[in-house]
Amino acid sequence: MTGDINPFIFRAYDVRGKVGLDITPEVFEQVGRAYGTLIRRNGGRSIALGMDNRLSSPALKEGFARGCLGTGLDVVDIGVNHTPLLYFATAHWGLDGGATVTGSHNPVSDNGVKMVHPGAAPLTEDEIQWLLEAIRRQDFAQGAGRRTTRDPREDYFGAIAAHVKLARPLRVAVDAGNGIAGSFAPELLRRLGCEVIELYCESDGSFPNHLPDPEMEENMRDLVARVLETRADVGIAYDGDADRMGVVDERGRRHEADLILALLARDLLTRHPGAEIVFDVKSSQILLDDIRKHGGRPVMWKTGHSHLKRKMREDKILLGGEVSGHMFFGENWYGVDDGILASCKFLELCSRSPQPVSSHFDTLPHLFSTPELKAPCADERKFEVVAELAREFKGRYETIDIDGVRILFPEGWGLVRASNTNPYLTLRFEARTERGLREMMAIVYDALRRHSFVTLPA
Repeated sequence: MTGDINPFIFRAYDVRGKVGLDITPEVFEQVGRAYGTLIRRNGGRSIALGMDNRLSSPALKEGFARGCLGTGLDVVDIGVNHTPLLYFATAHWGLDGGATVTGSHNPVSDNGVKMVHPGAAPLTEDEIQWLLEAIRRQDFAQGAGRRTTRDPREDYFGAIAAHVKLARPLRVAVDAGNGIAGSFAPELLRRLGCEVIELYCESDGSFPNHLPDPEMEENMRDLVARVLETRADVGIAYDGDADRMGVVDERGRRHEADLILALLARDLLTRHPGAEIVFDVKSSQILLDDIRKHGGRPVMWKTGHSHLKRKMREDKILLGGEVSGHMFFGENWYGVDDGILASCKFLELCSRSPQPVSSHFDTLPHLFSTPELKAPCADERKFEVVAELAREFKGRYETIDIDGVRILFPEGWGLVRASNTNPYLTLRFEARTERGLREMMAIVYDALRRHSFVTLPA
């Protein structure tokens, strides 16, 4: 079995791959044994275990559970859940860890498992590689754990309702993309006083309408149409496992997550003047400037939900976010990403004003920017490309190199970084003028063309 495991499924933040090819119940039993061993050797005795609604998840979850139980680890089965609910159960119940089988927003053919320590602290990249080495050595703890069931749903709903109060009712269109958020978010929003218009909220792990990924504009088109058709105050979309969210205002405009974070930061800074707000290197200059304008301290950090969560814990930061739509909450919460909580917090701040949702975004300046662009590049070559570009551009411009290279041009900035999870380079550009945007892109693309194995995006 050990020789059959593809080492590339052990990624920066989780274990993930193609079902039936790289990911099978037998592979997940081995991963469960390795994770159970890690928890046991850290002194732990019990974890929470759940899964999303993908068709392949039940068998994979059972394999993972067998592995954990075989190390003597007790498993609290929380059933079908969204990832933030797994985080909540782990931290709220004081368990020694937690895991959930989920493919998040990825294609139907994919699945994986996300694993955490006590308090829902993320595993490090080194720890995920340690799991692989434990499997290769067959170095596992031994025992016979006990399996119980417990539902954290009401605890979770109650904890959010205790901290989120809407000043006026809102008419909210919700697109869950047939992911697991549809089984939770509409009910919670109604409890908070919203009128909810459901779109693709029926649980269907084959995702027949569109992939549940609000970062991609094409996945938001049906929500835009539903908001305009029903004259909703706002549209909210979630990804497959509900740890990310996206927003459409009443005018049908989709807004990038870093601008949503800017509004959440304003709200936090009214209660915590001078607080730090952390965000990833792909974020807009608008966010940095707005945090400073409202008395906060912007902290740019590495892309990746695990990186940002560790930074928040280390520096006791109360709020963070990524362009991808992850939002992290440390104020009255556990320092984890939660798309459903983020949507509740966003609706709360919008409810305090009689003005439409669009008016909040209209207070932010407009810059010209690209979405996240992906340039396919082999895993074994992508980091050397970024290192070479960093050396080149440092000689010509001011740069930020905490994660890839963010080049500060006179007109704006451009970013080139290696994806931690897939074989491509991530690019993003932002400028004061459309012409400046094109010029920056041309400079970076010319540098990339020297690497024939990099496929430039259109």
